Amino acid sequence: MAVSGPGLLDGAIPRSANGQYMERARMLCHRIPHGGIFALPARPLASADLLNVVLGGGRGCVLRSDEPLAGLWIPLRGRLQFGGSHAEGVLTAGELRITEAEANINASGRGNALWIAVLGSSAAWRDALEGFSEMPVAESALLPATHVADREIRRHALLLARAIFDGNPNDDVAIDGLLDRLVTLQNRWSAAIARCPGRTYAQRRQVFLRLQRVRNYLAANCHLDMDTDGLARMASYSPWHFIRAFRAAYQQTPHAYLVDQRLRRARRLLRSSPLAISEVALASGFENRCAFSRLFRQRFGTTAGATRRNDARNAAVKSAHAPDATPDRSAM
Repeated sequence: MAVSGPGLLDGAIPRSANGQYMERARMLCHRIPHGGIFALPARPLASADLLNVVLGGGRGCVLRSDEPLAGLWIPLRGRLQFGGSHAEGVLTAGELRITEAEANINASGRGNALWIAVLGSSAAWRDALEGFSEMPVAESALLPATHVADREIRRHALLLARAIFDGNPNDDVAIDGLLDRLVTLQNRWSAAIARCPGRTYAQRRQVFLRLQRVRNYLAANCHLDMDTDGLARMASYSPWHFIRAFRAAYQQTPHAYLVDQRLRRARRLLRSSPLAISEVALASGFENRCAFSRLFRQRFGTTAGATRRNDARNAAVKSAHAPDATPDRSAM
């Protein structure tokens, strides 16, 4: 089933009696049912002063947008795969991603997924966050990054998902709580921004955004061969200035960050894939098995083999007793 626009969207809420979308707190709410394909309408619906809150549930539900929109993406159950003009990747429950304004967005749930996304133009996010931040909200209001979705964020996201599912998103607690936590997450970058070169806060923030795009690229593509010259070009720096600025902002070199991301990827693969340890090393960007083993033990204090055995034992114990984190009524 494909849906697009106010007249065709199955389950879009809220609506007035004549079938038009109703604005509440500068926000439009949409729900994508199982197997649905929803294209966020072009302006004026996706206008500069409105946030779009999208709830997707069930296998194969797809969200698309050609408009350049920044977003907050939170999978509540299962996996969410998304791509755009700048960022792409897969998120699992327990993670969230903040993306800067980009066009050609395509997001889809995997398996019995349940996810929520808050999308809007730079102007919409600037207006929405104005009352939650002590600092002036910049033109690019969101700082792109992947974070752990802590308990409070998941609680507010679930409240908002339930309200949308019930057709009654009239409680300010959920959306305001989510925006407040979003600002708290972004404030964690304050020290890194302060360490960036630049005479004014606006200049330092722009430098941080350039560096952050490269850092996010490293995290998403850590298994690939990386070229310092190419990374420097992404940040519009010479290689020497790029390494210097990156180290100043993040307190580590790009290479050290890349190795750390490769080790984290290896640990995830050890937990979730049937690959042999030598295959995990290769799939994580390590050509030398001995170097991988040494670095893994230095980073995590144990061997890759012991990590796999311990995780398998823990998963066997927990699998029969772990409750479903999301309520049944949210399934679509």
